[in-house]
Amino acid sequence: MTPTVFHSLDEAKLRFEPSALAIGNLDGVHIGHQALLRRTLAAAAERDFQPSVLTFHPHPTAVTAPERTPDLITTLEEKLRILGSLGVRQVMVLPFTAEIAGMNPEEFVSQILLDALKTRIVLVGENFRFGHKQAGTPEVLEDLGYQFGFDSQFLHPITLRGEVASSSVVRQHLHTGNMSRAARLLNRWFFVEGPVVSGHGVGAKQTVPTLNLLPAPGQILPRAVYVTETWDPTTRRRWPSITNAGVRPTFGGEDLTIETYLLSPLEGRTPERIQVQFHRFIRAEQQFPDPAALKEQILRDVARAQTYWRRMSRVPNLTPSLY
Repeated sequence: MTPTVFHSLDEAKLRFEPSALAIGNLDGVHIGHQALLRRTLAAAAERDFQPSVLTFHPHPTAVTAPERTPDLITTLEEKLRILGSLGVRQVMVLPFTAEIAGMNPEEFVSQILLDALKTRIVLVGENFRFGHKQAGTPEVLEDLGYQFGFDSQFLHPITLRGEVASSSVVRQHLHTGNMSRAARLLNRWFFVEGPVVSGHGVGAKQTVPTLNLLPAPGQILPRAVYVTETWDPTTRRRWPSITNAGVRPTFGGEDLTIETYLLSPLEGRTPERIQVQFHRFIRAEQQFPDPAALKEQILRDVARAQTYWRRMSRVPNLTPSLY
């Protein structure tokens, strides 16, 4: 079910229903976030409130420390879709501005949580910070709850195989090509989704034909060659595939692109939009002396991908998508 999404506090004041509210950037909606959301749904059901989320766009560091703004694991649209699939019914996407960053903890609670979002229960990770210069700690939030009459619940960090689930850790795995570890923390394969666009025509003529995806700006694009699965969200068709994410150095490219070669026949209309799920790193992107050498390497990459898919057919797979 699609959640009701609010993009302004004025709109929320009119229509936001009394809420059990999880707060956070929730980039990637990894297993730590999922645990927080399960607690939120349980608290909402127990007291007949709406399970809700307060998140921020753009990422707060884009305002407070632009030089440290991370590439995102999920686009805003994807994050909202995941939240809905997990049972969230209301989402406040708060436009993060210098004014919001300058609020002290009491102003943040009274003006946003209470006046706009009708918060009855707040649920956050125990490392949550809010307000000007991150003056709001869990202890401060709990004290304000006593003062204003809402409950506060704090969730311990979630670990998996000795590793704390966090967006920054997921990003590290994606940047180093460790797709399986990222997938364990996300509880799904990392994916990039977007419209299919025309390529330069060179690959189809001199190497192999591909589907070219236009990546969203600001999203992580792990540059390398990967075993992937390509999915058409409209028709629900799926293809094992191999994907190059990068700049096409053999052809003098400069713009980041995602080129996906399907390992099984397309059969039918070319999809207008695709989702590419990244399974395994094959090799770094490299420049070849000519298209023929690149084509030979692609065929070797295809053989490795086919071996991977034969093995995967014999073992249980992770949940492949969110639809």
